[in-house]
Amino acid sequence: MDRFIHASELLPGTVPSALEESNLAISADTAFLSDVPPVVPAVGLPLASFLAAVLVLPPLPWHWRARNVPTLSIIVWLFIVNLTHGVNAIVWYHNVEAQLVVWCDITTKLDIGANIALPAACFCLCMHLERIASERQAKTTFTDRRRRMWIDLSICVCIPIIYMAMHYIVQGHLFDIVEDFGCRAEDYVSIPEFFIMWLLPILFCLGTFVLSGLAFVHFLRRRAIFARHLANSTSGLTPTRYFRLMAMSLVEMFWAVVVIAITLYFNYRDGLRPWISWANVHSDFSRIGQFPTVLIPTTELRWTYFLWWTTPVSACLFFVFFAFGADAVKEYGAIIDWIRTRLSRRRQHVAVPDAQLPSFRQAESSRPRHITFDASKTHSDSTCSSPMDAKMDYPESPSTACSAMSADCECLRTSEVPSDPFASSESPSYFVATSPPTQCAETLSQLSHTFHAV
Repeated sequence: MDRFIHASELLPGTVPSALEESNLAISADTAFLSDVPPVVPAVGLPLASFLAAVLVLPPLPWHWRARNVPTLSIIVWLFIVNLTHGVNAIVWYHNVEAQLVVWCDITTKLDIGANIALPAACFCLCMHLERIASERQAKTTFTDRRRRMWIDLSICVCIPIIYMAMHYIVQGHLFDIVEDFGCRAEDYVSIPEFFIMWLLPILFCLGTFVLSGLAFVHFLRRRAIFARHLANSTSGLTPTRYFRLMAMSLVEMFWAVVVIAITLYFNYRDGLRPWISWANVHSDFSRIGQFPTVLIPTTELRWTYFLWWTTPVSACLFFVFFAFGADAVKEYGAIIDWIRTRLSRRRQHVAVPDAQLPSFRQAESSRPRHITFDASKTHSDSTCSSPMDAKMDYPESPSTACSAMSADCECLRTSEVPSDPFASSESPSYFVATSPPTQCAETLSQLSHTFHAV
């Protein structure tokens, strides 16, 4: 049966047995409560986590194109862990309620997997860099790259999954909930716990340092032709990229060693718990430990803050090494160009309704109106306008159109108008400036017939 510990159950001078079994030993004397320092405002924890999760994403595109499995593994694990920590800080802000049990089961296992995934990824990266710098293999073929990718996947993905499954062996109860921090994985501190949970990450860290040292020795031996050696290796690495990857791996491993050392100190400073039997370790497995911050000693609270900040700091270290390189600057330029292109297209799309669109001319009138000519171009003083310069206006009635046509034809009898260059064979005869009077009469008749038909 689940056992939930609330602050209301904690009376002065008493300590529940469930809390005595946890890794956070709470003193019966509550005098320390006023000495707890505000390490950082709790509202800033999720903001820092989400910002750290975003910082690891910029190098993702070019490492994906290069199929760099170790670096991609570092990006994915740091993104996932920072994201889950941010969500936990929001959900359990100023509360220790036992909620989202499935979410806590998943996120605590991801935290366990990240403890070994990051050292494993740095180990794979340094192993690859050492092989490139050595003389064992001059060129890298497609088969070699594919084999190396499968090895990297097995180390960076499969081993963390196995590691998360093995955590069940030393998992005394489900998990702990710490106010403002959320779910925390629980370990049964014992000798088996050290070998299962900490031995392999320590070995990966030591292996990373050894491979980095060997790669540096290879560089010293071939420093005069190292750039040409990298070009001949078909690895796609330049000296700048090579040393950036090497420096990032070393810094991350130094940071991981510091975190592991401090964690081991706080876990084992009170001694090891006896491993009696499997049944004894998992006797109260369904329990969820709940710890308000006011009931956590000062030292333990500081340690909790430090352990929480290790993940954002790891993300920031990764960002520093890859955010200002030539590849990053090129990627930033591509993103800016893409945004600029999208905004330009959007502006053009918005400006189309206000633009001056080509308009169709209205149908021209079936009769010329106000025909005027310059006196220098005509043989008479008549003022007539060209039929092609007029716009079509439907007359009010056929009689009005006929009377107007008669006046126009009368004007055409006394003036010579240059022939219309756009007139076609299908145009009515009155469009010809030299139409005789008889044709004007025929045109009037045709126009009257047309209006009656309409």
